[in-house]
Order: sequence, then structure tokens, then C-alpha cells
Amino acid sequence: MERIPTRLEGPVLLEPVIHGDERGFFMETYRAATLAGLGIHDEWVQDNHSRSRRGIVRGMHLQPGMAKLVRCARGAILDVLVDARPGSATFGEWEGFELSDRNGRVLYAPDGFGHGFCVLSEEADVVYKCSTYYDAAAERGFAYDDPAVGIEWPADLELTASARDAGAPPLSAVAE
Repeated sequence: MERIPTRLEGPVLLEPVIHGDERGFFMETYRAATLAGLGIHDEWVQDNHSRSRRGIVRGMHLQPGMAKLVRCARGAILDVLVDARPGSATFGEWEGFELSDRNGRVLYAPDGFGHGFCVLSEEADVVYKCSTYYDAAAERGFAYDDPAVGIEWPADLELTASARDAGAPPLSAVAE
């Protein structure tokens, strides 16, 4: 796997070697030793899988103590991370990455970063590892369209969010 530079300090974008021919492809999507070599030592305790259709936006979610390792197993998404660490020099700044079944990229979302995505393809399957168990009482969320954050979601998509995500507070209210 090759590390692709990111603007924000903390997230790690990985591009695997994809071996393909007329039969299809093979790629390694996770190797603990490779991540450890990049300074990622999280222990992964839970795997999640979501399927969504074009224009669905999920996020922005975070849970204290939880890092995620995210990839798009089918289709394509714009995956977005927002620095939600109070006191960070880049607090409220965001960075987006296209993850797809074609590029095979894997994104490490460290603890303290809000995570969300929107689906670019007709349908997408997103799979991710979590470093701690999901806890509904600890999970927090902030508005995916918070103007103070200014995430540039694709202009050609009509975004659809869950009622919970559509009604989420601004990042400033979550970070207090």
C-alpha cells in the first residue's frame, strides 16, 4: 500500500496495489503491519457495512475514542473528514476523498475527526472498521451542511439525509 498525502494532520489515505486481469482483481485492504509502519496502532473491534443510493449523505458523525478505517467496496463515495478536536489549529477544517471500488483507497479517520460521506454512484457499499464499540450514548453528530465548516458537497447531487442528520446541530455546539 502507498500512502497518499493529505492536507490535514492525522488522517491517512492509503492506495493499495490492485492486481487485475480479465478474471477480475485482487487487492489487500488491510494489513496491521503496514498501518503500524504508518503510526496507526489502533485495535479494530467492530466492522460495519452500509449500503446507500446516489445522493444519500451520511454524517457528520463522531464518537470520542473511536477511529475508523473506511473503504468503499462497491460504487463510489465522497468521504469527508472534519477536524473536531477543540484547540486544534485546524479545528473545523475539512478534507474530502473519493473512495471507490475502482481506486480501492482506504481512509484512516483518527479519533477526534467527524466522518461522513455522500454517494456518487447509483449505489455504494461502505465498509469500515472501528477501534471501539459503537455507543449510542457517546456518539455525537453535527450538521453536514454547517456553513461555518463549508463542506463542498458535489453540486450536481441532490443530497438526502436521515432526519437525525438533517437536524444535527452545528459543529460549534458539539465541540463545546
